[in-house]
Amino acid sequence: MLVLPPQLTNPFPSLHVTYFSTHSHRHHHHHHALPPPHSAANSITISSPKPIIVEEGPDDVLSFHNRRYDFTPLLHFLSNSDPNSDSDSAPPTSLDSTEFQLAESYRAVPAPLWHALLKSLCASSSSINLAYGVVSWLQKHNLCFSYELLYSILINALGRTEKLYEAFLLSQRQTLTPLTYNALIGACARNGDIEKALNLMSKMRRDGYQPDFVNYSSIIQYLTRSNRVDSPFLQKLYSEIESDKIEMDGHLMNDIILGFSKAGDPTRALRFLAMAQSNGLNPKPSTLAAVILALGNSGRTQEAEALFEEIRENGLEPRTRAYNALLKGYVKTGSLKDAEFVVSEMEKAGVMPDEQTYSLLVDAYAQAGRWESARIVLKEMEASNVQPNSFVYSRILAGYRDKGQWQKSFQVLKDMKSCGVKPDRHFYNVMIDTFGKYNCLDHAMATFERMLLEGIEPDTVTWNTLIDCHCKSGRHDKAEELFQEMQRRGFLPCITTYNIMINCMGEQQRWEQVSEYLSKMQCQGLLPNSITYTTLVDVYGKSGRFSDAIECLEVLKSTGFKPTSAMYNALINAYAQKGLSELAVNSFRLMTTEGLTPSLLALNSLINAFGEDRRDAEAFAVLQYMKENNIEPDVVTYTTLMKALIRCEKFQKVPGVYEEMVTSGCAPDRKARAMLRSALRYMKQTLKS
Repeated sequence: MLVLPPQLTNPFPSLHVTYFSTHSHRHHHHHHALPPPHSAANSITISSPKPIIVEEGPDDVLSFHNRRYDFTPLLHFLSNSDPNSDSDSAPPTSLDSTEFQLAESYRAVPAPLWHALLKSLCASSSSINLAYGVVSWLQKHNLCFSYELLYSILINALGRTEKLYEAFLLSQRQTLTPLTYNALIGACARNGDIEKALNLMSKMRRDGYQPDFVNYSSIIQYLTRSNRVDSPFLQKLYSEIESDKIEMDGHLMNDIILGFSKAGDPTRALRFLAMAQSNGLNPKPSTLAAVILALGNSGRTQEAEALFEEIRENGLEPRTRAYNALLKGYVKTGSLKDAEFVVSEMEKAGVMPDEQTYSLLVDAYAQAGRWESARIVLKEMEASNVQPNSFVYSRILAGYRDKGQWQKSFQVLKDMKSCGVKPDRHFYNVMIDTFGKYNCLDHAMATFERMLLEGIEPDTVTWNTLIDCHCKSGRHDKAEELFQEMQRRGFLPCITTYNIMINCMGEQQRWEQVSEYLSKMQCQGLLPNSITYTTLVDVYGKSGRFSDAIECLEVLKSTGFKPTSAMYNALINAYAQKGLSELAVNSFRLMTTEGLTPSLLALNSLINAFGEDRRDAEAFAVLQYMKENNIEPDVVTYTTLMKALIRCEKFQKVPGVYEEMVTSGCAPDRKARAMLRSALRYMKQTLKS
């Protein structure tokens, strides 16, 4: 039996794995016998519970009994060798006898063992160079095939341990191949450096290699997991997939559907779902649940319900996650009866409600102001052995917040503590947001201090909420102070933080600071998203810097993104507020030609701009557009139209608009009634004269 090199003093005691294999053999091979290792505890070895058979031919199967491979001598040799000679992977022209014996003693080691050794070495930053030395040595002595696979293993291992810098250094030692490119792109994606991953894919194309679906999946999966996924960015990625002529497999298609769902773009999620189904691909149930959730969040509950029923018709039994996704849609649209029906159907199907189910039901009752029903749900939770948690109480708190009853926050806190439920970070974040929305900044800061006293570490959401509420209240200095404190405490600003600060600086017309925050964001490796561009268009537009606003849209288009509805809405609103109705109309036309629908706010602003220019016919044309495109006019729409008629001195038409408003179901507010009274007063004066 062959026993591998004798054990030397182990300079790497942290590396220890053992490999055993047992097989029968027919042919005996003679080797030089070497003394066995003195102690397994002191040797660097690799283990595998499964037997490995090395086949030399149909009638020649080589087998080993209890073979142990001790890598300590090799690692000791490499650690004491000249580093310059280690990096030379060319076949040797001459060798001293020691190195020759060492190389020969490892010639029978199977490739998977070398792979495992490399992974073990990469686990420690102190042995990364040694891992590279092993690869170079193997290449030098032709002991293992597919050296690019060895390099990709090293790069993958470094990426998994967040050693991206070391992975790049390693990649520069060899010419990049598709395998090592893929490993490096995957390492960048895992570590959140999407810009580097995309640059590598561009370089890969320039080198004559084509990116594959694994590259795109890695990027989309990271963005989805980290909640940084953005619909325009996904659209850009998909256009690259098409230009690369990549045939999408089930995994990539699933990632794209999930990505668009998480990005809040159910229309594209459905489009890719249909594409997948037409190609015989079946997305994961969790992905279908995400599409249902995205539809529900967009208020498209009928489509969400249709997809839910489709799951049933295909013989799949929806689980709790799918029911919760549909339930959330009904809760969001305020359809309490439908929400109750979903829970009832869930129980009939034998699907057990979980904490989220109860939380959503509590949320539905809180929105409807049925606080007693919400308390009954809490009791049902206890009866079902589902302990109410802080999240459930946070939903009750959010219900009070959305109804304007922020004073009840203290009672919710008292109730949950009396039930033995401790507030967590999420609860306190909702509480801070509640106080911030109603300009109770002292209470917001007091809640933050209480949170810290209770040993609850704030997160990025906490800081963003505090900074945002101070910005919206005009306390910009305090917002900047909190931004600095956030970083002093070791929290890196995220894209949302920078968007808040860019908006804050833009509102003060501090353009140098806007540029500074954009630079800081990009230095941190964060790419501007659709909200960044929308914010820039908004602040530039409101300040009359329309050329800068247009430039933002052009920059966005040049990078392969499509401007969103929100960006055009911001621009239309900015033009309209400055009374530039013609420019607002041009933006409106451009928006509609790109298949985007203006928001109600933008259309109301457009009506106002026409009214200021005494162009009442165009103002009513906007109302007609709204009706044709199923955009419900609100009280502001009708009030603005009445104001336009008064400005054009067409007082007799005002009562008709007021009557249409009432019959359409819009409740007139104080301002609408004042407009009607003004028109009637002018009509009366005209009759007298």
